[in-house]
Order: sequence, then structure tokens, then C-alpha cells
Amino acid sequence: MSRAYRTVADPASAEFVVQGSEFIGHVRPVDTVDAADDFVDAVSEEYADATHNVPAYRVRADADGEFLREYSSDAGEPSGSAGKPALNVLAQQDLENCAVVVTRYYGGTNLGVGGLVRAYSRAVKEAVDAAGVVEERPHEQVTITVAYDDSGTVRSILESEGYEFDADYQTEVTFDVRVPLAESEGVRDRLRSATSGRVTLE
Repeated sequence: MSRAYRTVADPASAEFVVQGSEFIGHVRPVDTVDAADDFVDAVSEEYADATHNVPAYRVRADADGEFLREYSSDAGEPSGSAGKPALNVLAQQDLENCAVVVTRYYGGTNLGVGGLVRAYSRAVKEAVDAAGVVEERPHEQVTITVAYDDSGTVRSILESEGYEFDADYQTEVTFDVRVPLAESEGVRDRLRSATSGRVTLE
């Protein structure tokens, strides 16, 4: 999948109260279905005392990005009143690789299906607004290992491309880099030729 897609820029949350019920929308960017599930589990654990934790996500679930996995659950709310409206907000804004959980603390007044649809939709919209939307290109994580003598060369190539990376200086130097998929082959070739093949790429 080398095409660009829209997702949220950062993890964020938004909260409000409707007729005594507190709603908290949590959103974050994710790269895999596993990461989306982990986020849903983490929020559900953190807010285990809530009445409902309603999850929804849209994730490109395969390497070439042809398959979009969409998931939502009403998590005990009336059928169609929570998970689907949350997912619809992501779909309407054309967001991918993005997971949301809406936490609800019941306040004693039934909101009815229409009221729930509005509240769950609003929680996702407000969380997405708080997070901000960006256009992303698909990335892969590349681990580069080189001898100390070659580390300056590798570092300057990564910096000239503007890639985000973490460097770990031990006997050898390891760089963990996020590289856009479309540029991955080219940068691997550059690193190999700049170090005369003395680089390990994973």
C-alpha cells in the first residue's frame, strides 16, 4: 500500500455529559489490527468501572493495503446505538489505521436509541477533532545495524531524508527507523552502497 491515507495525528480524548451520563471518547492512530485490539483492551481495563466501553476501528489489515478491516461493538448498549455510529464517524471522515473507544458512565436517565447514537457519534467526532487529522503514507519499521565507524554515514543519510529514528550506541550501532514504504527499497540501496555492504537491514 503505497498510497496516502487519512488518520488521526495523535492520541487524544474528549469528554462531555448528556443528561447525567458522562461520555469520554478516546482515539489513537494504530498500524495493525493487533495494535487496535491492544488499545481497546487498555482503555477497557483503565475504565473497567464504566458502564460501557464501546470500541470501533478501521485498519488496513494486509501488507498491500487492499483489505480494510472494520470493527465495532455495542458493548452492551442497545443494538445499533453505539458501535455502528462510532464507526460511521471514522468512515464518513475517511479515516484509516485509527481506533476509538467511547467510555460511558451511566447517569440514571435513559437517552433512548436516538440519544445514544448522537452521544456516541459526538464523542468520536470531538476526540478526532482534538487529535487532528493528517495524511500519512504507509511506513515500515527498519532496523539498521552497523559498526561504529559507519554510524556517522548512516545517520547523515537518515537525517538528510528527514526520517524519524532512534539510535542505540553499543559495540555496534542500531538505528530503528520509520521509512515510507514507497522509499524503502531506495534507501536500503543507498545505505548498502554508502557502507560498501557493511550494513545489516531488518
